[in-house]
Amino acid sequence: MPSLDIVSEVDSAEILNATNNAARELTTRFDFRGVDASITLANDAVILKAEADFQCQQLLDIFATQLVKRKIDPTVMEYNEEAFHSGKTFSLNVSFKQGIAADVSKKLIKLIKEKKLKVQAQVQGDEVRVTGKKRDDLQSVMASVRKADLGQPFQFKNFRD
Repeated sequence: MPSLDIVSEVDSAEILNATNNAARELTTRFDFRGVDASITLANDAVILKAEADFQCQQLLDIFATQLVKRKIDPTVMEYNEEAFHSGKTFSLNVSFKQGIAADVSKKLIKLIKEKKLKVQAQVQGDEVRVTGKKRDDLQSVMASVRKADLGQPFQFKNFRD
């Protein structure tokens, strides 16, 4: 019986590459010349530091651009809109969504059931397994999940017959 797993994962190596590329781009930017600004990765979170709040937002844009170049959807980023002010610097901590939360998985299962296809969806930890008799049904589930806007990107693993 064909099945597939719907997951939401971010490759930490690609995040490291995007962080390094953004830090490299920061050194070449004219608007950051003479400004104490940095982009670092620590404990699976990216820390953006600058002298002003708007500069933190610019660093966030630079980092998001590098994520897109590494084929990572920027919607996986979780951060506060306001930068944290400490002394002379503002900092913004960016974490990443890993796995599918319980409320999102319920919305995902509801979305699949609304399609009225002959498939079963069940939550298995932080992923959703979908099984059905026809590959075409599973492929239409994949298409509908890609179209849905649930606040995070999804990947499909273990697509088997």
